[in-house]
Amino acid sequence: MVVEVGYALAWDLEARAPWRPISAGEAQERDAAGLPYVVVYRAEGREVPLEVRLVSWRDHFVGLWVYDAEGRRTYHLDMRLLDDPERLFRRYSIGWYYPGPGMAEFDKECPKITVDLLPDGRGSRTEEMRGELGGSYTTTPTLRDDERWMDRPAFGDWPLLSAQVHGLTEPPVFEVGDAVEHGDGDAPATCWRPPRPAQAGPINELFRPGVRVTDGYHPEMTVVEPRRIGTLRVPSGLLAVSGPDISHGDGPHITLPVPPGEYVLEEAQVRHSYHCEWAGERVTRTDTTAVRLLVDEAPAASWELARRAGDDVRLFIQDQISGFDTDGATGCFADAGAWGPLLALYEKGLVRGDPEAAEHISDSMYILRTRDAASGGELVAFATTGDGTYPVWEGRDAGGGVVGVVVLVEGMPTLLPEKADT
Repeated sequence: MVVEVGYALAWDLEARAPWRPISAGEAQERDAAGLPYVVVYRAEGREVPLEVRLVSWRDHFVGLWVYDAEGRRTYHLDMRLLDDPERLFRRYSIGWYYPGPGMAEFDKECPKITVDLLPDGRGSRTEEMRGELGGSYTTTPTLRDDERWMDRPAFGDWPLLSAQVHGLTEPPVFEVGDAVEHGDGDAPATCWRPPRPAQAGPINELFRPGVRVTDGYHPEMTVVEPRRIGTLRVPSGLLAVSGPDISHGDGPHITLPVPPGEYVLEEAQVRHSYHCEWAGERVTRTDTTAVRLLVDEAPAASWELARRAGDDVRLFIQDQISGFDTDGATGCFADAGAWGPLLALYEKGLVRGDPEAAEHISDSMYILRTRDAASGGELVAFATTGDGTYPVWEGRDAGGGVVGVVVLVEGMPTLLPEKADT
């Protein structure tokens, strides 16, 4: 089979078409410079591609989409270039198994298999069955080294990785297609891009009175003045943000350097009205959306996802989060320098009910405070709305300094348009 190879600056996933085709020579220059480009493989007489590959060495990323004859994406492979420049790690893959040509792409009833791998040997394989079989189950994959890694091909030497999927029994003959002149301008939002970790969203607005938001359940909620709930002493200059339901020897999940000092604790709050069936009337209530440790009164120019020790951003898949884990719907801000003593006091105060060990805080998402007498460091625990992993967001000023640390106690609300003046 003859397979035409084309290059472009990007691939439009919605249009299923290359954006700004380029020559092989320009693609090779971008490859050497680490800049992103795509490679499109087409068979003669077939409208949709066999596969499309996105290469972006600056992002340590090579991605692959495989298309079937109906133009549906059937397989996605996410590969990463890590410490060995000669090998690519097969980080993540999803395969969709459409039962017939009439099923739409990514239909919720389509069976699929997801494989999530890490270089240290950990991983999971999740098979989701649909229809009458239903259900899903997860196992630990047992893969050989050559199934986790592949040699990094030189530019122009890539094989057609989907050859077996398309039933090709003989090696294809590659022919490089002609390129056309391309213009300037940014790629449309529908173009495929290298994966990014989860992004912060409008955190500043959650502390700005008058902003209108929705959580998807309540159609309109209005941000009110942040509520200040005391302070936290961090004499060591190392802030811990963690779930307090871990053993003493594990240490806090996340630590962030801050100037030694005492910092204000706040709650971001929203007010909304709804019809209460029990009361038989419309009621108004105020809920907390986030907790914040205020390092500086200067507004945050940007928000970053705080990472745990050992996190490798090169391995993050699209919208992946990092944060603290909790099995008790609780997080905390604390002085990391006194973590062990503070955690012991927390357990005495909360679990054993020792009134000398902790101060209970009422009518707030902040629920308990402990203080280490030897160092002066403190721990203040706050409630979340459930178990799991909660991202920690660092707010930074224009110079890069930390001005605040925020944890959303639930999901990120969506901003509503500002009301027009009447």
